[in-house]
Amino acid sequence: MVKLKEHDFPYESFIGGFYIPEKICDDLIGFFKDNYIDATPGVILKDGEEQVNDTMKESMDLPVSPYDENNANIEFISALQSALNEYQKKYKMLTQLGKYTLTSNWNIQHYKAGGGYKFWHCERASNNTRLLVWMTYLNDVPDGGTEFLYQKITSPAKKGLTMFWPTDWTHTHKGQISKDHEKYIATGWLDFVDD
Repeated sequence: MVKLKEHDFPYESFIGGFYIPEKICDDLIGFFKDNYIDATPGVILKDGEEQVNDTMKESMDLPVSPYDENNANIEFISALQSALNEYQKKYKMLTQLGKYTLTSNWNIQHYKAGGGYKFWHCERASNNTRLLVWMTYLNDVPDGGTEFLYQKITSPAKKGLTMFWPTDWTHTHKGQISKDHEKYIATGWLDFVDD
């Protein structure tokens, strides 16, 4: 794959963004629609338990195995790896850490107009092996980006923009809620693994 165009996030934010091909995004939305029967309401982790609470997160989530052999998944994982390679070039220390990779299911999420991840959260609120979170916007959404609390940054929801950031509380974030537009994203984590 050719070098990906980079989004201009401040270096000291540790947020990286790279644009993957839009056709891959269209294919993932098509995959979501074709498999909608397997989607479930999005959950949050509260008091150590997963629960549906649409005042905090209002979405339909479709889990996808990183080992699924469908073309949409294969092409997306390849593009995701290309974006990760660019992020690692920017933050070279990542290449000196223990092995980490995409090991668990990731999600394609659909937010209807007015829906979204509405409260401040981070991706590692407990003892787990998560190192980085990643997210790809699958469609353009005016005022539908992601707000980062401490970085004072709001990312644009631009089709193909694939972002990486650390999972810890330092990168507390929430979705911008669009009252007029639906939003599709793909999201998951990169976890440390045993060699």
